[in-house]
Amino acid sequence: MKYILRLYVLGESQLSKVAIKNAKMICDEKLKGKYTLEVIDLLKRMQLAEDEKIFATPTLERKLPRPLKRIIGDLSDSSKVLLGLDIIEK
Repeated sequence: MKYILRLYVLGESQLSKVAIKNAKMICDEKLKGKYTLEVIDLLKRMQLAEDEKIFATPTLERKLPRPLKRIIGDLSDSSKVLLGLDIIEK
């Protein structure tokens, strides 16, 4: 199974940097080559925030496999991220 993930951030803030680092670490450790991670800076693509209904950042979204799942925060608790995105079972 391949995971398609999007991480929505707002600029190059410290929170954005931490979330990017954590998302990459989680993906590299737990999904090992079975994922695509796209980082989207909403400062550069404001219309996308409205189109995708992103109200807070950072937001990590699992686009595929369906159904769509989202988790908000710096992604520092990898277990909660994986559970929240239904990547691992409880």
